[in-house]
Amino acid sequence: MSDRQLPKWSELKPLLRPKPVELNARKRRLASALTIADLREVARRRTPRSVFDYTDGAAEAELSLGRARATFRDLTFQPSVLRDVGDIDTTTTVLGQPSAQPFGFGPTGFTRMMQHEGERAVVRVAERVGIPYGLSTLGTTDVEGVAEASPGARKWFQLYVWRDHGPAEELMARAKAAGFEALILTVDVPVAGVRLRDVRNGFNIPPALSAKTVLDGAMHPNWWVNFLTTEPLRFASLDRWDGTVAEMMNALFDPTMTLEDLDWVRSTWDGPLVVKGIQTVDDARRMFDAGADAIVLSNHGGRQLDKAPVPVRLLPEVREALGDEPEVMVDTGVMSGSDVVAAMALGASSVLVGRAYLYGLMAGGEAGVERAAQILSTEVRRTMALLGARRIADLGPQHVRLP
Repeated sequence: MSDRQLPKWSELKPLLRPKPVELNARKRRLASALTIADLREVARRRTPRSVFDYTDGAAEAELSLGRARATFRDLTFQPSVLRDVGDIDTTTTVLGQPSAQPFGFGPTGFTRMMQHEGERAVVRVAERVGIPYGLSTLGTTDVEGVAEASPGARKWFQLYVWRDHGPAEELMARAKAAGFEALILTVDVPVAGVRLRDVRNGFNIPPALSAKTVLDGAMHPNWWVNFLTTEPLRFASLDRWDGTVAEMMNALFDPTMTLEDLDWVRSTWDGPLVVKGIQTVDDARRMFDAGADAIVLSNHGGRQLDKAPVPVRLLPEVREALGDEPEVMVDTGVMSGSDVVAAMALGASSVLVGRAYLYGLMAGGEAGVERAAQILSTEVRRTMALLGARRIADLGPQHVRLP
């Protein structure tokens, strides 16, 4: 049995290393978020329920979103050992230009509603990280405002086709004049999906001051102060809308859109064209045959058709049918850098994230988006190293087994 003795101060002193106290509350809560799921929890606490649910929710029973996340959760990595991974390179090529990471920030609507810094904060982070950013037709900052906020960013403009083609042509011309390099045409919204959380919350755009929202505001005073004291919400595509998101989509968007409209877009837009919302191998082939430069395998984040195909599961089939050459992006259900790496290994050209950076935005504005990008980037590098892949090109189907 060992003899006991009281430790000397000289022995204790090296062990006493108190962590510096961070006085900035925003920095403190973001530093405590180690994963995107952590950022989501911070966002949930700091944002009114109806706004958080609009971001977090999906269509009907939310099965499409749940299945996508479950696929990423349940897949199995198959690492290759004894590989030189001393210098990990996460760069890749997207639409013919370099991207510092294999992911980009996808287009999301109503971003300033989620947090008042909005699209300007997101595009500034995208420029610093060196990745593309997609501005939605339903963004709350116009193309000129985004271009002014970050002139050097790689900016893409996402377009919904309206019943009246005139406004779409004007938006494309403005995006081109503002330096947007690519157009993302979203094709999976002939009508709006039913998002039951929004219906149950009585959610309108912009949020209305009702007894329910006033009570919720008392629980989230910072959000309401920022919402009421910063520039009013306005949209890239219309000045104002009073009603639900579904009512707006059904009133404005064209349910008669066909492949001929893709020809019209191609004749109007002379830059790279990305078609988003592809959910079958046949449609993937049709889009490339019709002149698309890239496609996004996407079920709209599970927000349109419930029980839709899981995009990442579709990747191997699309690659088998079309080969390695076509540029095939993917989204939906991505909550970590390891999810990004898995998608790349299964054949994605790049990955678009949406909710992941929106959780960061709601958790801490521009600094929160930066934290989300930092988390994803760190996880990408670590996962690649553990898989034995030094470069993105080293990733392949041999690294992943789907459930």
